[in-house]
Amino acid sequence: MVLVMIIAFLFLGCAEVERDNPYDPDGINYNPSLVAISSSSVRSSSSSIPPPSSSSFAPSSSSSSVAPSSSSISSSSLSSSSAPPPSSSSLANVVYGTPVDYGGETYPTVIIGTQTWFAKNLNYDPGTGNSGCYDCATYGRLYDWATAMDLPSSCNSSSCSSSIQSKHRGICPSGWHIPNNNDWDALMTAVGGSGTAGKHLKAKEGWNPYSGIENLDTYGFSALPGGNGYSDGSFGNVGYDGYWWSASEVNSNYAYGRGMNYYYDYASYNYNDKFGLYSVRCLQD
Repeated sequence: MVLVMIIAFLFLGCAEVERDNPYDPDGINYNPSLVAISSSSVRSSSSSIPPPSSSSFAPSSSSSSVAPSSSSISSSSLSSSSAPPPSSSSLANVVYGTPVDYGGETYPTVIIGTQTWFAKNLNYDPGTGNSGCYDCATYGRLYDWATAMDLPSSCNSSSCSSSIQSKHRGICPSGWHIPNNNDWDALMTAVGGSGTAGKHLKAKEGWNPYSGIENLDTYGFSALPGGNGYSDGSFGNVGYDGYWWSASEVNSNYAYGRGMNYYYDYASYNYNDKFGLYSVRCLQD
């Protein structure tokens, strides 16, 4: 009998210890704060870092720290009028048009949305006005606004809005024109918005590298950093920036354009002094 009582006492004592175990969910003193949290339970969502707004154009030195990677941009963040861009290993969205021979050069063309664009910068010497090259074969030629628009040089310092056509040919070949703001806006929409347009329009090679930035050239636009030219014949920002004229005028001294930079993913909406030399892309009528 004594032996039976000792065994019963030991059994009940052990059971009580089990019920008081703070790590045991069935214990009376269970403490959930002592349970380790697994890494999967704190995994962050890519949606917690929104892509830059298309209305924000000022570059930031810290932009690389918040630039969304190609894997974090879901189709839901893109315009409903465009298909999601493919991954960097896919060329499914590149639709080539008919090449154009002009001024001794052959220009490949790409169809993006409803538009057909030159797939490289214009490299045409009009023989008049102000233009120049840092490296014509790679970056194309740079032009001041009046030269690009094939207007009198006085248009660089006075308003010539009455001379601008809705599809203004400028120095582009027949059947093509200098894109205006609406044309550029349509391109931004077709590639998913200005916030990530640079990522998808910049050539994969040719830009200075920057941590966190990957250029996909998703649609074959192959934008390159031709920089800009100055009135004294010098050039700047080659490898760092690319700027393209718009046919839309701001006022007597400035005209609109679009820009891309090596350290951010978006395409900027800007305006430049008409006397500056910048790149030109031609758009089919």
